Amino acid sequence: MERYINRSSGIKAYKIGDEYILVKFDSFKTYKYSYRKAGRFKVEKMKILAMSGKGLNSYINKYAKYSYD
Repeated sequence: MERYINRSSGIKAYKIGDEYILVKFDSFKTYKYSYRKAGRFKVEKMKILAMSGKGLNSYINKYAKYSYD
């Protein structure tokens, strides 16, 4: 997993796959957001935010909070 740059966000790390993103939170829980459940648009947006190191937690809370597999 890649370390998430914004350490104060509540996210520790992420891993990007072709059709999913894994997000590890400070609680040490890891959630998988996939095309199947969250949709392609949301997953691709989360990938961009994860790589930029900002806005991922806010985006998940606003648009994809319960869309994990």
